[in-house]
Amino acid sequence: MEFALQIMTVLAAIMLFGLGMTSMFVPGKMLKNFSVEPIGTAGLSTIRSVAGGLFLASFGLIAFGLATGRTEAFLPVALLMAAVVIGRVVGLIADGFDKSVVPPIIVELVIIAVLVNAHAPTAMT
Repeated sequence: MEFALQIMTVLAAIMLFGLGMTSMFVPGKMLKNFSVEPIGTAGLSTIRSVAGGLFLASFGLIAFGLATGRTEAFLPVALLMAAVVIGRVVGLIADGFDKSVVPPIIVELVIIAVLVNAHAPTAMT
C-alpha cells in the first residue's frame, strides 16, 4: 500500500503542476477547463494568479512532503481540495445539477483521500 500511495501522490502532484503551469503561463488553454470567460487582462490575470498560484502552491506542498518525508504538508492541499469540493456542491445546490461538474468532484475527492491516507503515520514510513 505504501508504494501505491506514493505513486498516487506523485500523480496528484504532476496533475496539479500541469494545471498550475498551464493556468499561469497559458491561461487561454484553461478557459474551457474552468468553464470561464475572462474579462480582459484582469480576467486573465485572475486565472494566472488565483488558479495558477493555488495549483502551483499545492504542487509545492506535495513535492516538499515527498522530498522530506514530512507528509503533514499534504494536509493543507487536502483542505484546499475539500474547500473546492464544498464550493462545487454549493454550486450544484444553488445553480442546479450539471453532470460536467461530477468528474472534477470525483478527482478532487480522490486527491483528498490519497493525501490524507498518504499522511497516515504508517503510510510513508
